[in-house]
Order: sequence, then structure tokens, then C-alpha cells
Amino acid sequence: MSTQQAALENLRVIRSLMEKAHIYRAISAPAALVGGVLAIALGGYGAYTGFSLKTPMEPMTFLIAWHAVLLIAGVMNVVLLAKEAGLRGQPLISDGMRMAMRAISPPLIVGGVIGAGMILAFHNLTMAALTWTVCYGLALLATASFSPRSLIRLGRLFVGGGLVLFIAWAAVPDIRLLPTDEGPASLIMAVTFGLLHLFYGIAVLIRTKPEPLTAE
Repeated sequence: MSTQQAALENLRVIRSLMEKAHIYRAISAPAALVGGVLAIALGGYGAYTGFSLKTPMEPMTFLIAWHAVLLIAGVMNVVLLAKEAGLRGQPLISDGMRMAMRAISPPLIVGGVIGAGMILAFHNLTMAALTWTVCYGLALLATASFSPRSLIRLGRLFVGGGLVLFIAWAAVPDIRLLPTDEGPASLIMAVTFGLLHLFYGIAVLIRTKPEPLTAE
């Protein structure tokens, strides 16, 4: 394929993604709501047991529990995408899906590996939670060329919120002196992956006016 043909093919895929962006925004709302509710529940429980020191979770338990939440929300998202693709008579793994996965995979893989390493090697749950938050936001921002503005705003909130929470954690040494950092880490996850996803899902469901796309 020549350079010009490759460029035209990329433009075709991007245009297709932009046309489907609002569809994805609508069908992602239920997954965001479910993930948000689960994150608030698990984060609230972890914050309570962590700060009260009543049988706090072990680092491995913390890692497995949050990956379970990720798995539930991810499977639900894939099921909704597959259902929508079936209604349109299109394959789930399309050229647009491949382009989107290439955009979001690097920050998600980096965040997942570093976060898990922070827990397994250093038992630092807070840094793991902050890493997951910022890298997830970067993954959303990586789709800025073909995403609705709502997803871009959500990405900015994750990145900005993660950095603000990191500064707050670094500026208060008493937090780092707690016997376990399950409390701060769980609170971070509840606020970011919980509340932000919950607000996003509700906003998508109640919004009726189509929002403009981000690219020409």
C-alpha cells in the first residue's frame, strides 16, 4: 500500500470511528454506572477497614479485588459493544476497534504493570491507585482525535484528579505513616473510578442534545 493509500485508509477508519463515537458514548453509560457503583462500594469498604484498622485487606487481596471490578466492567462493555455491532451487521473487531485499541493500550499496559508492581514489590497501594488513575486518564485522552468531548473531559478529570491527589498525598507526611495505606488507596479509587464514572454515566443518560465531535 502506498503512502497516499495508507493515509486515505487511516482517514476512512478515523471517520468511521467518529461516526460511531456517539453510539459508543451511549452504550458505555451502563458499564460506567456499574463500574462506578462497584468502585464506590469496594473503595468505601477499603477506606473503612483501612482507616479503622479493622481487618484491613492484604495487598494481594486489594489487587485481586480491583481487578475483579475491572473484569466485570470490561466484560459488560464488550457485551454491549458486541450487541451493538450485531445490530449494525458489523464485526466487533473492526478496523476502528483496532485503531482505538492501539491508542489506549500503551498507557493501560504501563499503568497496569507499574501499579501491580507497586503492590507486589513494595506493598504501596496508594501509588498503585494513583498510577492506575493517571494512566487510565491518559488512555482516554489518547482517543481525542475521534472521541466525543465527554470522554475527553473524563480523561482530563482522571489525569488532573490523579495529579492533585498525588500532591495532596505527598504534602501530608502523616498519611504515609499509617500502619497500612489501604485507606488512602481505597479512597482514591472510590473518588476517581467510582464517583467520576458514576457522574459520567448519569450525565450520558440524561443528556439528549448531541455533542459536537472533536475533529474536522
